[in-house]
Amino acid sequence: MKRFLALMMCLAMTAATGAAEPSGALDFEVKSIDGETVKLADYEGKVVLIVNVASQCGLTGQYSGLQGLYEKYKDKGLVVLGFPCNQFGSQEPGTEADIKQFCSTKYSVTFPMFSKVDVNGAGAAPFYKFLTSQEASPVGDGKISWNFEKFLIGRDGKVTSRFSPRVSPSDTELVKAIEEALSKS
Repeated sequence: MKRFLALMMCLAMTAATGAAEPSGALDFEVKSIDGETVKLADYEGKVVLIVNVASQCGLTGQYSGLQGLYEKYKDKGLVVLGFPCNQFGSQEPGTEADIKQFCSTKYSVTFPMFSKVDVNGAGAAPFYKFLTSQEASPVGDGKISWNFEKFLIGRDGKVTSRFSPRVSPSDTELVKAIEEALSKS
């Protein structure tokens, strides 16, 4: 039922704006960390790892692993997209400028970062409402549990996998899912 309601909210939002019904995770527009509008469709044909991130979390060290994945696989078609979120323990209190500075100086992040979003609740970003409505192993569907939850999107724009926050970027299961998605044309 939650999955149905989330999908209906996405559809209602796109109907209200005159946009086409979303059929994939890349059918949305978001704001970059610099405030520019970005069409996620620009990443079509790539394998996309979407992660809600936070700068003051016990899992913040995952930025290093995410950057490592990006560097290792970007030439094969992987892109990591970081979406700061302050919904979990207020662990992302800074401005976009603060977040950008932190990520670049502390973790040398070069993958695309975006403006802060909510990932749960009525104010959740429409694309996160869509993502959480999708059934994806091993986590399933439903609300985001904490910072650093990961969604893997295949080259076709469909959600292929969802990993819990405690799954590190170097986890064998996550790396295998990325490599499998990259092997598909």
